[in-house]
Amino acid sequence: MRAASKSTPPGEVPAFSKVAQDLIASLRQIESDAPKRSRVRPSRPIGELVESILQENRIGRDAPEHTLREQWSLLVGPASAAYSHPVKLERNMLTVLTSHAVVRNELFLHREEIVARIRQLRGCESVKALRLT
Repeated sequence: MRAASKSTPPGEVPAFSKVAQDLIASLRQIESDAPKRSRVRPSRPIGELVESILQENRIGRDAPEHTLREQWSLLVGPASAAYSHPVKLERNMLTVLTSHAVVRNELFLHREEIVARIRQLRGCESVKALRLT
C-alpha cells in the first residue's frame, strides 16, 4: 500500500485514499466510520464558503430583475406599466406578464425599442428578447 502522493512531515499520519482506508479497516476487521458512498472533502474556512454562496446567488448585490422592476414604468411608459410587469430574466430573455391583450400587443410592436432601452441599464446588457404572456 502506498500513502498519498504528498510527503508527510515526521510525526504526522499520512493521508490514504478512501480505497486504502477501507482496505485497512477490513484487514483490521473494524468498520469504517464513514458511509461507503461518502466522499471526504478538504475543509474550507466558513468565510470562504459564505462568500461563494453570496456570489453564486447574488445576495447583497443588485440583480438585473430588481433594476428592471424599478425602472419598468420608465422603459415602457406609465400606461403600459400599469398593466404589465417583468417577471423573470432567464437565458437572456425577459418574461413580461401582461394583464390586457391591448398592452401585450403594444409591447410586442415596440419590443425592439424596449429591449434597446433595457440593454442600456446597468447589469441588463445581456437581455436579447422579450417573452410576453
